[in-house]
Amino acid sequence: MTNIKKYEGIIPAFYACYDKDGNVDLAAAKKLTQWFIDKGVQGLYVGGSSGECIYQSKEERKAVLEAVMEVAKGKLTVIAHIACNNTADSKELAAHAESLGVDAIASIPPIYFKLPPYAIAKYWNDMSDAAPNTDFIIYNIPQLAGVALSVPLLNEMMKNPRCIGVKNSSMPTQDIQMWRDEGIKQNRDFVVFNGPDEQLISGLVMGATGGIGGTYGAMPELYVELYRCVKAGEMAKALEIQNDCCRIIYKMCSGHGNMYGMIKEILRINGGPDCGSVRLPLAALVESDLPIAQEAAKMIREAEAKYC
Repeated sequence: MTNIKKYEGIIPAFYACYDKDGNVDLAAAKKLTQWFIDKGVQGLYVGGSSGECIYQSKEERKAVLEAVMEVAKGKLTVIAHIACNNTADSKELAAHAESLGVDAIASIPPIYFKLPPYAIAKYWNDMSDAAPNTDFIIYNIPQLAGVALSVPLLNEMMKNPRCIGVKNSSMPTQDIQMWRDEGIKQNRDFVVFNGPDEQLISGLVMGATGGIGGTYGAMPELYVELYRCVKAGEMAKALEIQNDCCRIIYKMCSGHGNMYGMIKEILRINGGPDCGSVRLPLAALVESDLPIAQEAAKMIREAEAKYC
């Protein structure tokens, strides 16, 4: 039986790290991993959307995970997102992740072609079979993948004992309750992560085990404190933190460049590691974005001083 306690808490989605020439920067990835350890987060979600996985090669993704595990193993819960556009490459990444000792692997559904549920289940189970000693987590993000998890598909996947949870990035918090109920019906310890950062408090109230989020890395102390407040029943403070996090997110998304480029600039401003920029076709920051990054960074510092 999987110990689900290791999945409880705040798990930032790990950012892609590049050097000035746009190559994957493994030294920066190691520094970012240690920075997260120092911030007191529960774990890391490596190779997902924030990690720009669809714009990295299979070998780059392996190298990044190796760098993270070199620093994080035994210190953080590590979930490796291993989905590729074809099953063979996904299986290769799954086996590689297991060889490194990750806690879980995760996958979005196949993208582009609209596949029937039985084909999606086979895609997921094939990669899970390639990592037979590792937990498997479904990544439900219909607004980007174009496919939404359903109760029948979840029940099919739960025939696989390694399928222990869902990273739920659909917007309705009701989905969190539905996935939890399916686990309860089968008398299983089932993990459900809140995905949308703007509604972490709502997801936790609906029963989410923890959160995996793309903006957690910009302000980890705030999300760690929000989680603590919810668990302690300090809901008024938790709501204040959530509202301020939302305002910061809106500011980060108000520029020309991609949000992850903005977050990386904010990290530099606030003394975090230098993770470079984003990889094309994601839009890099332009000159007019820099004052926005400064303002967002200041909002984060002020919120941390207020709540943490």
